[in-house]
Amino acid sequence: MWIDTHCHLDAHEFVGADGGPSGVGQRAAVQGVSMIVIPAVERGNFADVAHIAANTPNACYALGIHPMCVPQATDDDLDLLRDLAQASLSDPRFVAIGEVGLDYFIPLLCEPDMRAKQERFFRAQLRIARDLGLPVLTHVRRSQDQVLKHLRQITPPSGIAHAFNGSFQQAQTFIDLGFHLGFGGAFTFTRALQIRRLATQLPLASIVMETDAPDISPAWVHPARNSPENLPAIGVALAQLRDIDAREVAAVSTANALAAIPRLASITQ
Repeated sequence: MWIDTHCHLDAHEFVGADGGPSGVGQRAAVQGVSMIVIPAVERGNFADVAHIAANTPNACYALGIHPMCVPQATDDDLDLLRDLAQASLSDPRFVAIGEVGLDYFIPLLCEPDMRAKQERFFRAQLRIARDLGLPVLTHVRRSQDQVLKHLRQITPPSGIAHAFNGSFQQAQTFIDLGFHLGFGGAFTFTRALQIRRLATQLPLASIVMETDAPDISPAWVHPARNSPENLPAIGVALAQLRDIDAREVAAVSTANALAAIPRLASITQ
């Protein structure tokens, strides 16, 4: 059994696919993917991720405002997020606040005013997660230290550092804060030396599996679209890198996902 802790199943690449998102989910289930977590990125897709999760037996969703969507976001969006997250606690398929965080890779987002807005939105969403007792799915592209700074000050009960590619020291700090680290197709490229070292040497108990589909395709799929159907093969690649049985990776990473996102336990098949 595998859990894809981060997959944008609402992306247009899946909406136009054979069978749509539900068909993709069904094919992933056949491959052993018992649950797919679909994070929102802006208020415009809050309803979409909830609808897809409601119509895909092995899917659930998170609500949040992605740092790349912060430039056009407003304070009203934060108010809506808090109200909707509070109301959605009665929906077992609502499991987390995400995708939220900081992005210091895109030039626009690195401008001083935009950095400040990103941090303000991130802190507001951390407060929502903390107040509602929900985990967070964090975007940490070139921003691990800054994300950690805010997590120390406003600490949710748990969470995942999505697509982790920091240092071992940063990894340990996330772990000390009760976070797990997301690994997907990036480590399958032989040239990705740092990510491969992390995937090999970090405690397996700290790792959760993800695809970030339709992005970050594994080496044998790139440059084609990624899919949650690829997660078991990515897990096998991790097992081979660590020289352990793939069944151990499946069992431990699934337990880790349930620890990181406790509301998954009631719906995971």
